[in-house]
Amino acid sequence: MLRFVRRLKFLVNFRKSLPFLKDFFLSKQVSLATKTISIVLIIGYILFPFDIIPDFLLVFGIFDDVAVAGFILQQMVKMAPETLKEKHGLNKI
Repeated sequence: MLRFVRRLKFLVNFRKSLPFLKDFFLSKQVSLATKTISIVLIIGYILFPFDIIPDFLLVFGIFDDVAVAGFILQQMVKMAPETLKEKHGLNKI
């Protein structure tokens, strides 16, 4: 449960994730394979947004989208080098 709260906090504080994403994709410390995996996950979700809960159920429909986006961002943070995590204060995610 604590991990989900951290994911949600990371998504809510979106202005913090944008510089991380920019640095993640521009960093020479992150391998090309890691960047490719991240791009495939992002594009895959955009192209195939299968919903567990349909979006017309308002709050509940958006909940699964937030969970998937949080999961993708969390995986990117895990794959990022320690220096990049420290720079953006993401050591604990």
